[in-house]
Amino acid sequence: MTKALFLNCTLKDEGEQSNTKALMQKIVSIFDQEGIDSEIVRVSDYNVKYGITPDEGEGDEWPQIYQKVMESDILIIGTPLWLGEKSSIATKVIERLYGSSSETNEKGQYIYYNKVGGVVVTGNEDGAKNASASVLYGLAHIGFTIPPNVDTYWVGEAGPGPSYIEANGEENDFTSQNAKIMAYNLIHFSRMLQNTPIPAEGNVIE
Repeated sequence: MTKALFLNCTLKDEGEQSNTKALMQKIVSIFDQEGIDSEIVRVSDYNVKYGITPDEGEGDEWPQIYQKVMESDILIIGTPLWLGEKSSIATKVIERLYGSSSETNEKGQYIYYNKVGGVVVTGNEDGAKNASASVLYGLAHIGFTIPPNVDTYWVGEAGPGPSYIEANGEENDFTSQNAKIMAYNLIHFSRMLQNTPIPAEGNVIE
C-alpha cells in the first residue's frame, strides 16, 4: 500500500487547534478514497534538535520521524506563515532531512529517490508561494521527485485576521481545487515511481 506522511510544522503545542492540519485533512480525505495510508505527525510534539546529521545524540527524537519518512512514499510538509516565511520548525525539518541526503539506496542513488514531495501552507498574510518554493526546492535538491502543482495554500486578507478554520477556508474554491490536483498528482507520480523506479544510470553516487 502507498503510504503518505504529513509533517505538520505548526508552532502550536499539542492539543491546540492547527489550521495547517485542517487543510492537510482535505488532502487526507482524498487519499483515503484512493486507498492511500496517511499519517499526520505534529513535529512540535517531538524533541527535534537543531543539526544536519541523522542523529544529534541523547534526547534527539528526529530519528523516530526519519524512520517514518523512510517508510513513506509521499512526504508532505505543512507550514504556517510567519512574516511571510515558512515556520522555524519547517526550516529545521528541511535541515534534518538534508542531514541524511548523502546516504544512498541499494542502487547507490540518493536515499530519497523514488519518493515524491509536496507542501501545504496556511496563514493570514502573504508569503504562500515564497514558502512553497523554499520547501519544494529543498525537497527536490535532496532527491525527492516534485510533481506539477503540488503546493496547496490558503491565506486570508492582508494583515491580522482569521486563519483557515475560523475564516471557513475549506469553502475556498481555489484552495479546494489545488488540494485535489495536488493529491491526485502525488498519487500518480508515487505509483509510477513504485512501478518504474528512477534507473541507476548516471545518478549513482561514487
